[in-house]
Amino acid sequence: MSGRGAAGDPAKRVEELREQVRRADHAYYVLDAPELTDAEYDALYRELVALEAAHPELQSPDSPTRRVAGAVSEEFASVRHLAPMISLDSVVELQAVRDFDARVRRLLELGEDDPPVAYRCEPKIDGLALELIYRDGLLETASTRGDGETGEDVTANVRTIRSIPLRLRSPKRGAGPPAQLSIRGEAFMTKQAFGELNERRAEAGEPVFANPRNAAAGSLRQLDPSITASRPLAFFGYAIAPDPELGLATQSEVLEALKGWGLAVSGESELRLGAEQVLEYHAAMNERRDELPFEIDGVVVKLDDLGGQERLGSRSRSPRWAIAAKFEPTEAVTRLSSIEVQVGRVGTITPVAHLEPVEVAGVTVQRASLHNRFEIERKDIRPGDRVVVHRAGDVIPYVVKALHDERKGRLAPFEFPDECPACATPLVEEGAYLRCPNGLACPAQLKEGLRHYGAKRAMDIDGLGEKLVEQLVDQGLVGSVADLYRLEPGPLAEIERMGEKSATNLVEAIAASKRRPLARFLFGLGIRHVGETVARLLAQAFPSVEALSEAGEDELLDVKGVGPEVAASVRAFFEADGTAKVLAELAGLGLEPEPPEPEPAGDSEYSGKAFVFTGKLERFRREAAEEAVRRLGARAASSVSKKTDFVVAGPGAGSKLEKAESLGIPVLTEDEFAAILDEHGAPAE
Repeated sequence: MSGRGAAGDPAKRVEELREQVRRADHAYYVLDAPELTDAEYDALYRELVALEAAHPELQSPDSPTRRVAGAVSEEFASVRHLAPMISLDSVVELQAVRDFDARVRRLLELGEDDPPVAYRCEPKIDGLALELIYRDGLLETASTRGDGETGEDVTANVRTIRSIPLRLRSPKRGAGPPAQLSIRGEAFMTKQAFGELNERRAEAGEPVFANPRNAAAGSLRQLDPSITASRPLAFFGYAIAPDPELGLATQSEVLEALKGWGLAVSGESELRLGAEQVLEYHAAMNERRDELPFEIDGVVVKLDDLGGQERLGSRSRSPRWAIAAKFEPTEAVTRLSSIEVQVGRVGTITPVAHLEPVEVAGVTVQRASLHNRFEIERKDIRPGDRVVVHRAGDVIPYVVKALHDERKGRLAPFEFPDECPACATPLVEEGAYLRCPNGLACPAQLKEGLRHYGAKRAMDIDGLGEKLVEQLVDQGLVGSVADLYRLEPGPLAEIERMGEKSATNLVEAIAASKRRPLARFLFGLGIRHVGETVARLLAQAFPSVEALSEAGEDELLDVKGVGPEVAASVRAFFEADGTAKVLAELAGLGLEPEPPEPEPAGDSEYSGKAFVFTGKLERFRREAAEEAVRRLGARAASSVSKKTDFVVAGPGAGSKLEKAESLGIPVLTEDEFAAILDEHGAPAE
């Protein structure tokens, strides 16, 4: 492919490639309708990178290859907005929507016989407001709302969000962008992306985010843009700073203009006439909020007529022509009984609130996250306080605030321990978190590490459950991962509720794990920041534990998908006291992880396709089926969307199957899936 255009005119070929990649990004990230397979996209992207490297004079700031650009920032500069980014008045009572409509009609001098006012209604996405400044069609600056007048410059991070074009598109209909353009919108994280990010963080021993908004805000305020690039952020545009030269008459036309220039906008936006239709939209969105792909906490109601907006004007902090009609909160008030600190798998100390039971969004909550010590101090949360607890969808419940006005007597502030509660080792500070540096010598970390090591997606040791791990460590039978392979049926059988048969089965399951794939072994070791995906990348690049242990940081950074934080963590793990000893013991006990099979050539008809599994698989283990999909050159996804190519359905398949059928996605039986694997030489275990 590269020889065709590059040989004759590199400059022309570079522009062709950039336009092809931009079009593919727009189709995938904005339209949710991919035009290319992953393999086709990667081939175009690699050719573009190679050409720009060979011809530095052709490099351009709007090239798709420049999305992860710039050095690590020491701080965020301030940016003054072209026009103030004012906030909306929020209302909860439905009557307030009717009052708003009446006020708009009065200010516009409309009588009873005049037609109802047209409002553009949009979901109020729970994210982070941004201003994007484009000059001559190129993204120049991106900033947060800040105080409304000035915000933080997050341009380097925003450039990594693929639904934000670095260069605006020329619309087929309508006016092109002006020389200077201010676009406002919301950066956010979908529920699926948030769940997958938290799952990866938990697997890698990192603290999880409390909700999608915190995840989006934290990702945009990273000093290192490469970290932001690794986070699945999205963006919806919803406004343009007033510009009479654009000739736009309504908010509806604003959204169409944004789409024409290549920005994503919410597909849930609707035009409604009068207060009662607005309330119908509000009720419908409230009913559907749990099934939407992103978190919303209400709807935004805007006068559709831009001329009318100008006539109504704004107060000092909010416009008269728009409101945010919020939903009833997914919050409740209860008492915080106590605060417990827990030790995670890699030693992170996490505070957990024990609460008097309270129902929140249909679920009884007794424990909730307090995030970290700085949050406890900032919110001044103390044991005994009455607190507000929030829960939305499947998000982990968390404590929003303490009700200081209801505080009775003198409640003592919570004091974090100086030592690990499990092993008394002095804790070390790591940003907002405290961590026990004692590694697997800490009983709490050892227990968590053993559970992780034996998990299905790691070494898959059947029978090594949570309670048994507690007993093995507490009774001194296991003091390291290597000790698992020294266990014998006799002593195991004496453990409460174990018995001879269970003991024999466990020893056999442990022995069977000696030949697991290398990637699963690396994942099972619990190296900080190394989840399943990174473990697979490392196993492909370094097909033995010895090779990986000897790799320097520069070699690790050469692996696609491995950044400085991961590389440093891997080196620290292999350089830590005791790692070499444990690995040598494991090898001496017969552990021989299997090297990975070569990556697929990527030329099969299934290359780049997305498979989703649903229901109970009877012929395959789920992990083996997903690994077989990867050997096809395809990928295993967790949810059904327009980007899904095949759904494999077993008995008991539910909502995923229904969604696949509604979208017209091919549904395979297990037998049909097995036939595909056999045909391409990629059978599952």
